[in-house]
Amino acid sequence: MKKYIPNLITLLNVFCGCVATVFAVSNQLEMAALFVFLGIFFDFFDGLAARVLNVQSELGVQLDSLADMITSGLVPGIVMFQLLGMSTSGGWNASDGAVFSFDGISGLLPFLGFLITLGSAYRLAKFNIDENQVSSFVGLPTPANALLILSLPLILLYQNNDALNDIILNEWFLIFMTVLSTYLLNANIELFALKFKTWNFKDNALRYIFLIVSAVLLLTLKFLAVPFIIVFYVVASLVSNLGTSKS
Repeated sequence: MKKYIPNLITLLNVFCGCVATVFAVSNQLEMAALFVFLGIFFDFFDGLAARVLNVQSELGVQLDSLADMITSGLVPGIVMFQLLGMSTSGGWNASDGAVFSFDGISGLLPFLGFLITLGSAYRLAKFNIDENQVSSFVGLPTPANALLILSLPLILLYQNNDALNDIILNEWFLIFMTVLSTYLLNANIELFALKFKTWNFKDNALRYIFLIVSAVLLLTLKFLAVPFIIVFYVVASLVSNLGTSKS
């Protein structure tokens, strides 16, 4: 029976992604974010369970990517669709919950958000056939990208900063974030993975520093910390890669 446990956890990720999709389509982005976070939680523990129980399988690999496609691919695309709709309609729920219209170019703009979904699909397909992404990733992992996109509506809801709200609901900022997100997903950038083979500090210094910095940022900046954590993750990986190549 133990071989089914990781797949069951992965299916919980699928369920969370389905629920998050319903909330995202309904423009209840706070609830969508909650279920994406739960899905990413299950996404972390399905692989851990497979390794602990020594029941890794090709089925589990494929199922994991399909789950990520929903939770960390489809939902962020819908959320960006909603945000772009807000940027053209005057703000959150500006017209009785309808966040976009089909009048002219502005009515088509929200669909640009699905570039994130397309980029996620391409990234996950590449990951499945790449045997080198074991101890590191090439391109931003889809769960990290989902956290980046889902942090935007949470910043709007909880940071209570008019300047930040104006930036996030600016259509040019959202277009930039969409393009940047899609690029990072498939960029030829090697990023370290948070997989601990041992617990000693020497072998995992970068991972421990990243976790400590992330915790401090979250405690001080709340949801605004997420974009900074993603930036730190990319920069720290680039610096680490530079140091490794020189040595």
